[in-house]
Amino acid sequence: MVKRSSLAFIVLVAVLVGPGLGNWGVRSGGPATPAVSRSMPPGGHLPVALAALPVPSAGFAQVAEAVGPAVVNINSVTRFSGSTPIEEFFGDEFFRRFFGDVPGRQQVQRSLGSGVIVDASGIVLTNAHVVERAIDIEVTTADGKKHKAKVVGTDRKTDLAVLKLQGGGPYPAANLGDSDRVKVGDWVLAIGSPFGLQQTVTAGIISAKGRSIGQGPYDDFLQTDAAINPGNSGGPLVNMSGEVVGINSAILSRTGGNVGIAFSIPVNMAKRVYTELAAKGKVTRGWLGVSIQPLTSELAKGFGLKEPNGVLISDIVQDSPAEKAGLVSGDIIIEFDRKKVDSPQELQKVVAATAPGRAVPLKVWRDKAEKTLEIKIGETPDETVALKTTNKGKSLLGLDVRPITPELARQLNLRTPEGVIVVAVDEDSAASEAGLQRGDVIREVNRQHVARPAVALRRLHRGQGLTEADRSDASSSTRSPVNLVWSKSTSCVRHRRLP
Repeated sequence: MVKRSSLAFIVLVAVLVGPGLGNWGVRSGGPATPAVSRSMPPGGHLPVALAALPVPSAGFAQVAEAVGPAVVNINSVTRFSGSTPIEEFFGDEFFRRFFGDVPGRQQVQRSLGSGVIVDASGIVLTNAHVVERAIDIEVTTADGKKHKAKVVGTDRKTDLAVLKLQGGGPYPAANLGDSDRVKVGDWVLAIGSPFGLQQTVTAGIISAKGRSIGQGPYDDFLQTDAAINPGNSGGPLVNMSGEVVGINSAILSRTGGNVGIAFSIPVNMAKRVYTELAAKGKVTRGWLGVSIQPLTSELAKGFGLKEPNGVLISDIVQDSPAEKAGLVSGDIIIEFDRKKVDSPQELQKVVAATAPGRAVPLKVWRDKAEKTLEIKIGETPDETVALKTTNKGKSLLGLDVRPITPELARQLNLRTPEGVIVVAVDEDSAASEAGLQRGDVIREVNRQHVARPAVALRRLHRGQGLTEADRSDASSSTRSPVNLVWSKSTSCVRHRRLP
């Protein structure tokens, strides 16, 4: 017979030792089958056990130790002509009065950023905005040594740059992973030099993929809640296998500091850009030579499509691959190289990734029927090259507009020369169906004043049409609303001259 004191001791030991033995048994022997009580609890349901969060395949410390040596601090110096804050406050006239004419002074600006060594020879991958227009670049490696670096090439469209460390080596290099395999919820580390604090490591997860934040036509960011601050730009985003999956580039913040929303360039995009920059100092991209816009449900219906699947061509560049292939304004691109495209961003990415000179099939929707063309991809021209379009001022909406000169304003009995005048409207066009006529004066688009034809057409295209207008005689200030059935995103205020 067991005494009460002995029984109490045995129960206490069981409480303390039992869970430990149970856990030891599971770890050493593999997954154990949980025992099920033969008697069901009240209500007829088994109690629910809370699942533990998954543990990363490697600890944060191990990943940081493996990748940290390849992360560098970048200090760049830029010179520019400008005024000091004091000079801007008092003005040039004040300084000329007391000091006379002083030659323009060169201001020096220092920038801090991060980077990651991706090749043992000293090739560093970072952001273009970290080293743009820099006249001197100093890179500090994880061991505290300083090295001069030169820019091999930059790509502003993706905000990526490649540097080459001068002297020394071999250098510890990080492994580049596969950003396509990254999943929302995966653990990641951000390593860099926020506010100049070198080798800072923060942890978070992948919050989203494929983010577009208005930085350019090739936006495809990974979003993370890992703490990223000024100075982290160009540093790596690393998975729990110690592989770089992104290059940290931007944050969303009203204060300039971390609020848990940061964006990283996918490493698969960085690989393509890095390879070309390292090989030839520039990036070559495919080019169609078209202006495009999203296909809304209203536009799709107007073109006879059941679903808004595709990308609408609003303009064609003269002598471009698109013009040579026979594409025209109003065509809707449904497939590119036998792959469906549903957004302008998607089309821009697949075209840019296509080698110039390659001929690819293109499926378009024209005159309420599908049509297949073959187009030979060109090379994206330099941004400094002026491109002419084939429409010559006529918009996809089917109207031609011109600026209003003071003389024309007097002839039309207009009080001010504000806005643009409609000089032609195509029959059976969206503008015609909306009720626009020759002689109408467009003053506002989307509650914004317009003074030049290019601005008016761009805003109309951006808004994808017209919905509502105010019509009045040019000599009257009284307005009466007129519905213009086109889409639901743009409003146009116009005035009509007397017949």
